Amino acid sequence: MDPVAFEIFGIKIRWYGIFIATAFFLGTLLASKEAKRRGINEEEIIDLALFAIPAALIGARAYYVIFTWDMYKHNPIEIFNIRGGGLAIHGGVIAGVLVGLIFCKVRKHNFWTFADITAPSIILGQAIGRWGNYTNQEAFGGPTDLPWGIMIDGVKVHPTFLYESIWNFLSFIFLVWFSRKKSQVEGEVFLLYVILYSLARFFIEGLRTDSLMWGDFRVAQIVSVVSILLAALVLYRRKKALSK
Repeated sequence: MDPVAFEIFGIKIRWYGIFIATAFFLGTLLASKEAKRRGINEEEIIDLALFAIPAALIGARAYYVIFTWDMYKHNPIEIFNIRGGGLAIHGGVIAGVLVGLIFCKVRKHNFWTFADITAPSIILGQAIGRWGNYTNQEAFGGPTDLPWGIMIDGVKVHPTFLYESIWNFLSFIFLVWFSRKKSQVEGEVFLLYVILYSLARFFIEGLRTDSLMWGDFRVAQIVSVVSILLAALVLYRRKKALSK
């Protein structure tokens, strides 16, 4: 697939950017609707997005560059070339959460409430954004004979972007349902998002051929395990505090 969708006045508009922009737009719209349902001013979500989205992009790029520094150390100007890919979702989420913490502290909002409002939007955005990997022919797995494999450079490989996208869409549906029917503790929806995404990412990452590495270990798998343990611990403690 051609990674360029179309041109405007000689400027190439890439599918990667279109998918990311769509993800941010739909995510912000969804979170605004959820805030309104909870009796929170929608403009607060818009304000949060204005800070969190740029921070997430910077965080995603910085995270990727840190773990692939050998690619950039001799040509650092390429750090700013994100049009061809090179964004790591873990870095984006970490940056977004940090901005959310600061925003809620300054605006005197409950962080966990805002985390629950935005969690379904985050994973929906991830589900959409993964298709940018397809257009860039990246984030794929090793060789496979499975009928849904895709051809990359003449080799049939696991479409790991598709596996993750499907899981994220299903997780999005579950989190929306859970937030309206089952959630009892503030922060529960967000913490379940962390657990669900990290669980899938750990196994899917094992199929990929372009993982960011830390020595002999895949960074995403390390982050996934740590995230699951921390989220489960925080969720347990919050539920325990509620039951007292």
